[in-house]
Amino acid sequence: MWKADWGTARRHHIDWWRQQGLVFWCTAPADRPHEEWPDPGSFNSLDERWYGPEWRVAKQAHHLSRTYFGGDSFPLMATWSGAGDLAAYLGCEVQLSRDTIWYEPVDPVPDTLTIQRDHPVLRKTLALMDHAMKQGQGRWFVSQPDIIENIDILASLRGTQDLLVDMIDRPEWVLDKLRQINAAFFEVFELLAQPIRDDEGGNTFVFNVWGPGRTAKVQCDASAMFGPDMFQRFVAPLLDEQCRWLDYAMYHLDGEDALVHLDALLSIQSLQAIEWTPRFGYTGEGGGHPKWYDLYRRILAAGKSVQAITVEYEQVIPLLDAVGGKGLFITTSAPTEAAARELEQRVEAYR
Repeated sequence: MWKADWGTARRHHIDWWRQQGLVFWCTAPADRPHEEWPDPGSFNSLDERWYGPEWRVAKQAHHLSRTYFGGDSFPLMATWSGAGDLAAYLGCEVQLSRDTIWYEPVDPVPDTLTIQRDHPVLRKTLALMDHAMKQGQGRWFVSQPDIIENIDILASLRGTQDLLVDMIDRPEWVLDKLRQINAAFFEVFELLAQPIRDDEGGNTFVFNVWGPGRTAKVQCDASAMFGPDMFQRFVAPLLDEQCRWLDYAMYHLDGEDALVHLDALLSIQSLQAIEWTPRFGYTGEGGGHPKWYDLYRRILAAGKSVQAITVEYEQVIPLLDAVGGKGLFITTSAPTEAAARELEQRVEAYR
């Protein structure tokens, strides 16, 4: 693998899931390429941009081959396209643009939601994953797509505004569909995890998580639009079921409007970790900003691990001084390989 010390990093990832250690994810431009991997240039179509196995793997391999994987980071070949591909597998039409993907609602939503194994998006995703594995030959991990679950998928199928009304007017219909979506998630997860599992039965997922078993990021971004009572009724029970089925689960807490649900998340014993995405994470108030220190302390005090993303290089040590390393996952980047190595040495004192 293009990560000589993966054995050490692996132990750190396992310790982090157990709230016993620190994961320090730091990448930088490499001084020298791991291998010479040519840049394929620009894509020729939107379909190639999102699903073309040869172009996508070659484009990422070119970048990964020139990346220094510092700390506990590792080369990760991304196979995700849209956020919530499970909606496509359940029947949504997919609309492609240069920068994002949209899922068109299904009218009417079927009484029984079943995975369409012949759906073009699923077939293309499996082909992409297969090509990434064959080309990698152990150089990198191959991630699952960001399939997503729960209310977020039903919002894609039904349309967000209509679903919010459904949650008031016909809650039992909503709950029935959410149970079916959970079952679909389990089916698709196994289908997509099987070809990429490592020797320990583990897999990688979005947000750079790896675990030696069924590992995933879980979420409910739509929860920013409703209150704690609805979260407890529609989201928490099925999220708990999902986390109990998984071996390693991290919740993606997206934005300040979702913080109202933190207590409910902290009470889910089957959930091991929470990731925090600040609303203005890319405009100066990212995961390393001091305003989030108390949030991290609160999550850690509840017995959960926490992931801080978009942490600036200069914010890493102040964050560790304030929160400590036990149970903390920091993602950052350095301007040079030398700077990354220097920061790695300083971070070792916090393990």
